[in-house]
Amino acid sequence: MTSEKPKAGLVTSGLLMGLFLSSLDQTIISTAMPTVIKELGGFSLYSWVFTVYMLASTATMPIYGKLADLFGHKKMYLIGIVLFLIGSALCGFAGNMTELIIFRGVQGLGAGALMPISMTIVADTYPPDKRGKFMGLFGALFAISSIIGPALGGMIVEQWNWGWIFYINIPVGIPALLLVALAMKESKSSEQRTIDWFGAITLCVAILSILLALVLGGTHQESGTSYAWNSPQIIGLFCIGSVFLALFLWIETRVKEPIIPLHLFKIRTIAFGNIVGFFMSAGMFGAIVYIPLYVQGVIGVSSSIAGYILTPLMLSVIVTSMVGGRLMNKISYRAILVPSMALLTVGFILLSQVTVDTTKFQMICYMIIAGLGMGAVYPVVGTAAQSAVDSRTIGVATSSSQFFRSIGGTIGVSVLGSLLSQKMESGLIELNKELDAIPAEQVQEIANPQALLDSGVRGSLPPEVFTGLRDAFSHALDNVFQGGLIFVGIGLIASFLMGNARLVVKNKMHESANGSK
Repeated sequence: MTSEKPKAGLVTSGLLMGLFLSSLDQTIISTAMPTVIKELGGFSLYSWVFTVYMLASTATMPIYGKLADLFGHKKMYLIGIVLFLIGSALCGFAGNMTELIIFRGVQGLGAGALMPISMTIVADTYPPDKRGKFMGLFGALFAISSIIGPALGGMIVEQWNWGWIFYINIPVGIPALLLVALAMKESKSSEQRTIDWFGAITLCVAILSILLALVLGGTHQESGTSYAWNSPQIIGLFCIGSVFLALFLWIETRVKEPIIPLHLFKIRTIAFGNIVGFFMSAGMFGAIVYIPLYVQGVIGVSSSIAGYILTPLMLSVIVTSMVGGRLMNKISYRAILVPSMALLTVGFILLSQVTVDTTKFQMICYMIIAGLGMGAVYPVVGTAAQSAVDSRTIGVATSSSQFFRSIGGTIGVSVLGSLLSQKMESGLIELNKELDAIPAEQVQEIANPQALLDSGVRGSLPPEVFTGLRDAFSHALDNVFQGGLIFVGIGLIASFLMGNARLVVKNKMHESANGSK
């Protein structure tokens, strides 16, 4: 299934526009949500606007990948972008938080197709020696959307109705859809192939159960829906997820067309590439989520500046994402991944040493180092997965790579968030003991880490409370970055085990690299 080369540029433009929509969607909403909450109410459901999107997109990624291999990459991509645009329009019309959450789920169902199938279509469209460049371009696009998203979201809610954070997807998404629909030509296969429905159902139940346990477990005061890790609800969800995961693996060994062919994980570049992607994402999303908390709560910058604090990190990601994509034509995957993950590890070592005395300049330097390490990883592991298989399984190989990165980020944020809550709780207990001269009810009211994120409240805190709170918050965030360091350290070890596989091109044809070298 290949596209005609004369229209490759149009297809690529359509894919880039679709990817820009899906990656921009999360960042543009984050700064607009306070306004949405003010108009729709339902603050207790705040986190579910993000959670339901993540659950729907992550659970469907491997299924879209397999369906794309069965019925055509173009067809499944178009279905995904149509679902995403329908969900966007519905979100803009939402009259309450419950409707918004349901419609965000529809958006997520579409988004699950956009990233993995876009990368698969690139493999259809370009020979191996050109894929790396476009994979790097996709990585840079993600970073760009992370930079402009918060500013765009803030501008939209200030100048127009909040619904435009969703409506803006439509004038960009429709041209993207038309470009791919009209420019991409895909050969038809007459071979009869079946759908592994039982595998798809058991995989969805397993993923949703495990992700729900991770999202709801621990302390999430902003959502109002948290449970202790040892509560019956969380243990039950983990048990359900484990049972259905075991059932899914059993089914996959017995069906003709498995959703995820297990033999793929015998290929070194896929197996260890997925491990690298999983742990790199766990650390990376920890940095993206918790660095703004640090600079706002400990260093003390305003919330508007905190929204842009990640810009140095993302600009660094853009640089090495583009460079890494071009280097794949010259050196092995391992030769790119090892120094990248080593640099990321150094970045997290520095981040894990931050204190109340760390300056904004130091944080910017630390973020640049970490960002330079992050940039090349995604395009390399994605290209390595594609190049290790033939055209019959390229969709599922690509989607499995994206799936492990997505679920790694989810698990990383949940685990690191739990570390933050536990360390902060113990820090507040110690602070309460130190402030025994202040009535207990007053301590409980003022010794709240949320106070550090509000510049007005910070100035009104008694000096001893402010100092104690800031120290406790700083130590708690140290724990977070130390946890992230463990994640990226495991990813570094896995990168050494990638073997000597690299892009192999013969006569400029679509030849596959042998991933088991």
